[in-house]
Amino acid sequence: MDNKELSEILISWLTISLAFAILLGRLNSSNIISIIPIALFAVGTGFVFHELAHRNVAKYFGVHAEYRLWWPGLIFTIFSAFLGFIFAAPGAVYVFNDHRIGKRENGIISAAGPATNILIGIILLFLSLTSTGFFEKLFLFSARMNFYLAFFNLLPFFILDGVKVFMWDLKIWAILFSIALIGSFVI
Repeated sequence: MDNKELSEILISWLTISLAFAILLGRLNSSNIISIIPIALFAVGTGFVFHELAHRNVAKYFGVHAEYRLWWPGLIFTIFSAFLGFIFAAPGAVYVFNDHRIGKRENGIISAAGPATNILIGIILLFLSLTSTGFFEKLFLFSARMNFYLAFFNLLPFFILDGVKVFMWDLKIWAILFSIALIGSFVI
């Protein structure tokens, strides 16, 4: 990973974390500064690992992939927090020379991000069950964020991961989507 890509991931991570701290601070009438560590952990486990999963699986298939920041999306992410919701569109992993990979590989690359979120969500859920106080809340909130990120990204619309997974293998999409849905709205 070169310095440009690393700095763009870090800028995106910090911006999304700030947006969540703003939103949570407004919703809970809390001090935004006290929420920032929770937001950093939750967004770090959710967003950063999601994007790195896409990137690394694409590289496994022999294509060039890198994270690219999208400034309008970052600005809208902060703006949406002040409106009472988060719509995070900070950028994405772009896969170059994707003509070298087929529908299966493209589906696997797209599934890697949400599948990583689901795995992290499950791990954090178990950690929340064995923790108390601050760490219980940290792990539970972060688990929910990971499940929700997987759910949102698996929606089969527009340019989201779900479209490519759905077109590749409906069964795998249904399994991942069901787990993400339960993790997002039942837990």
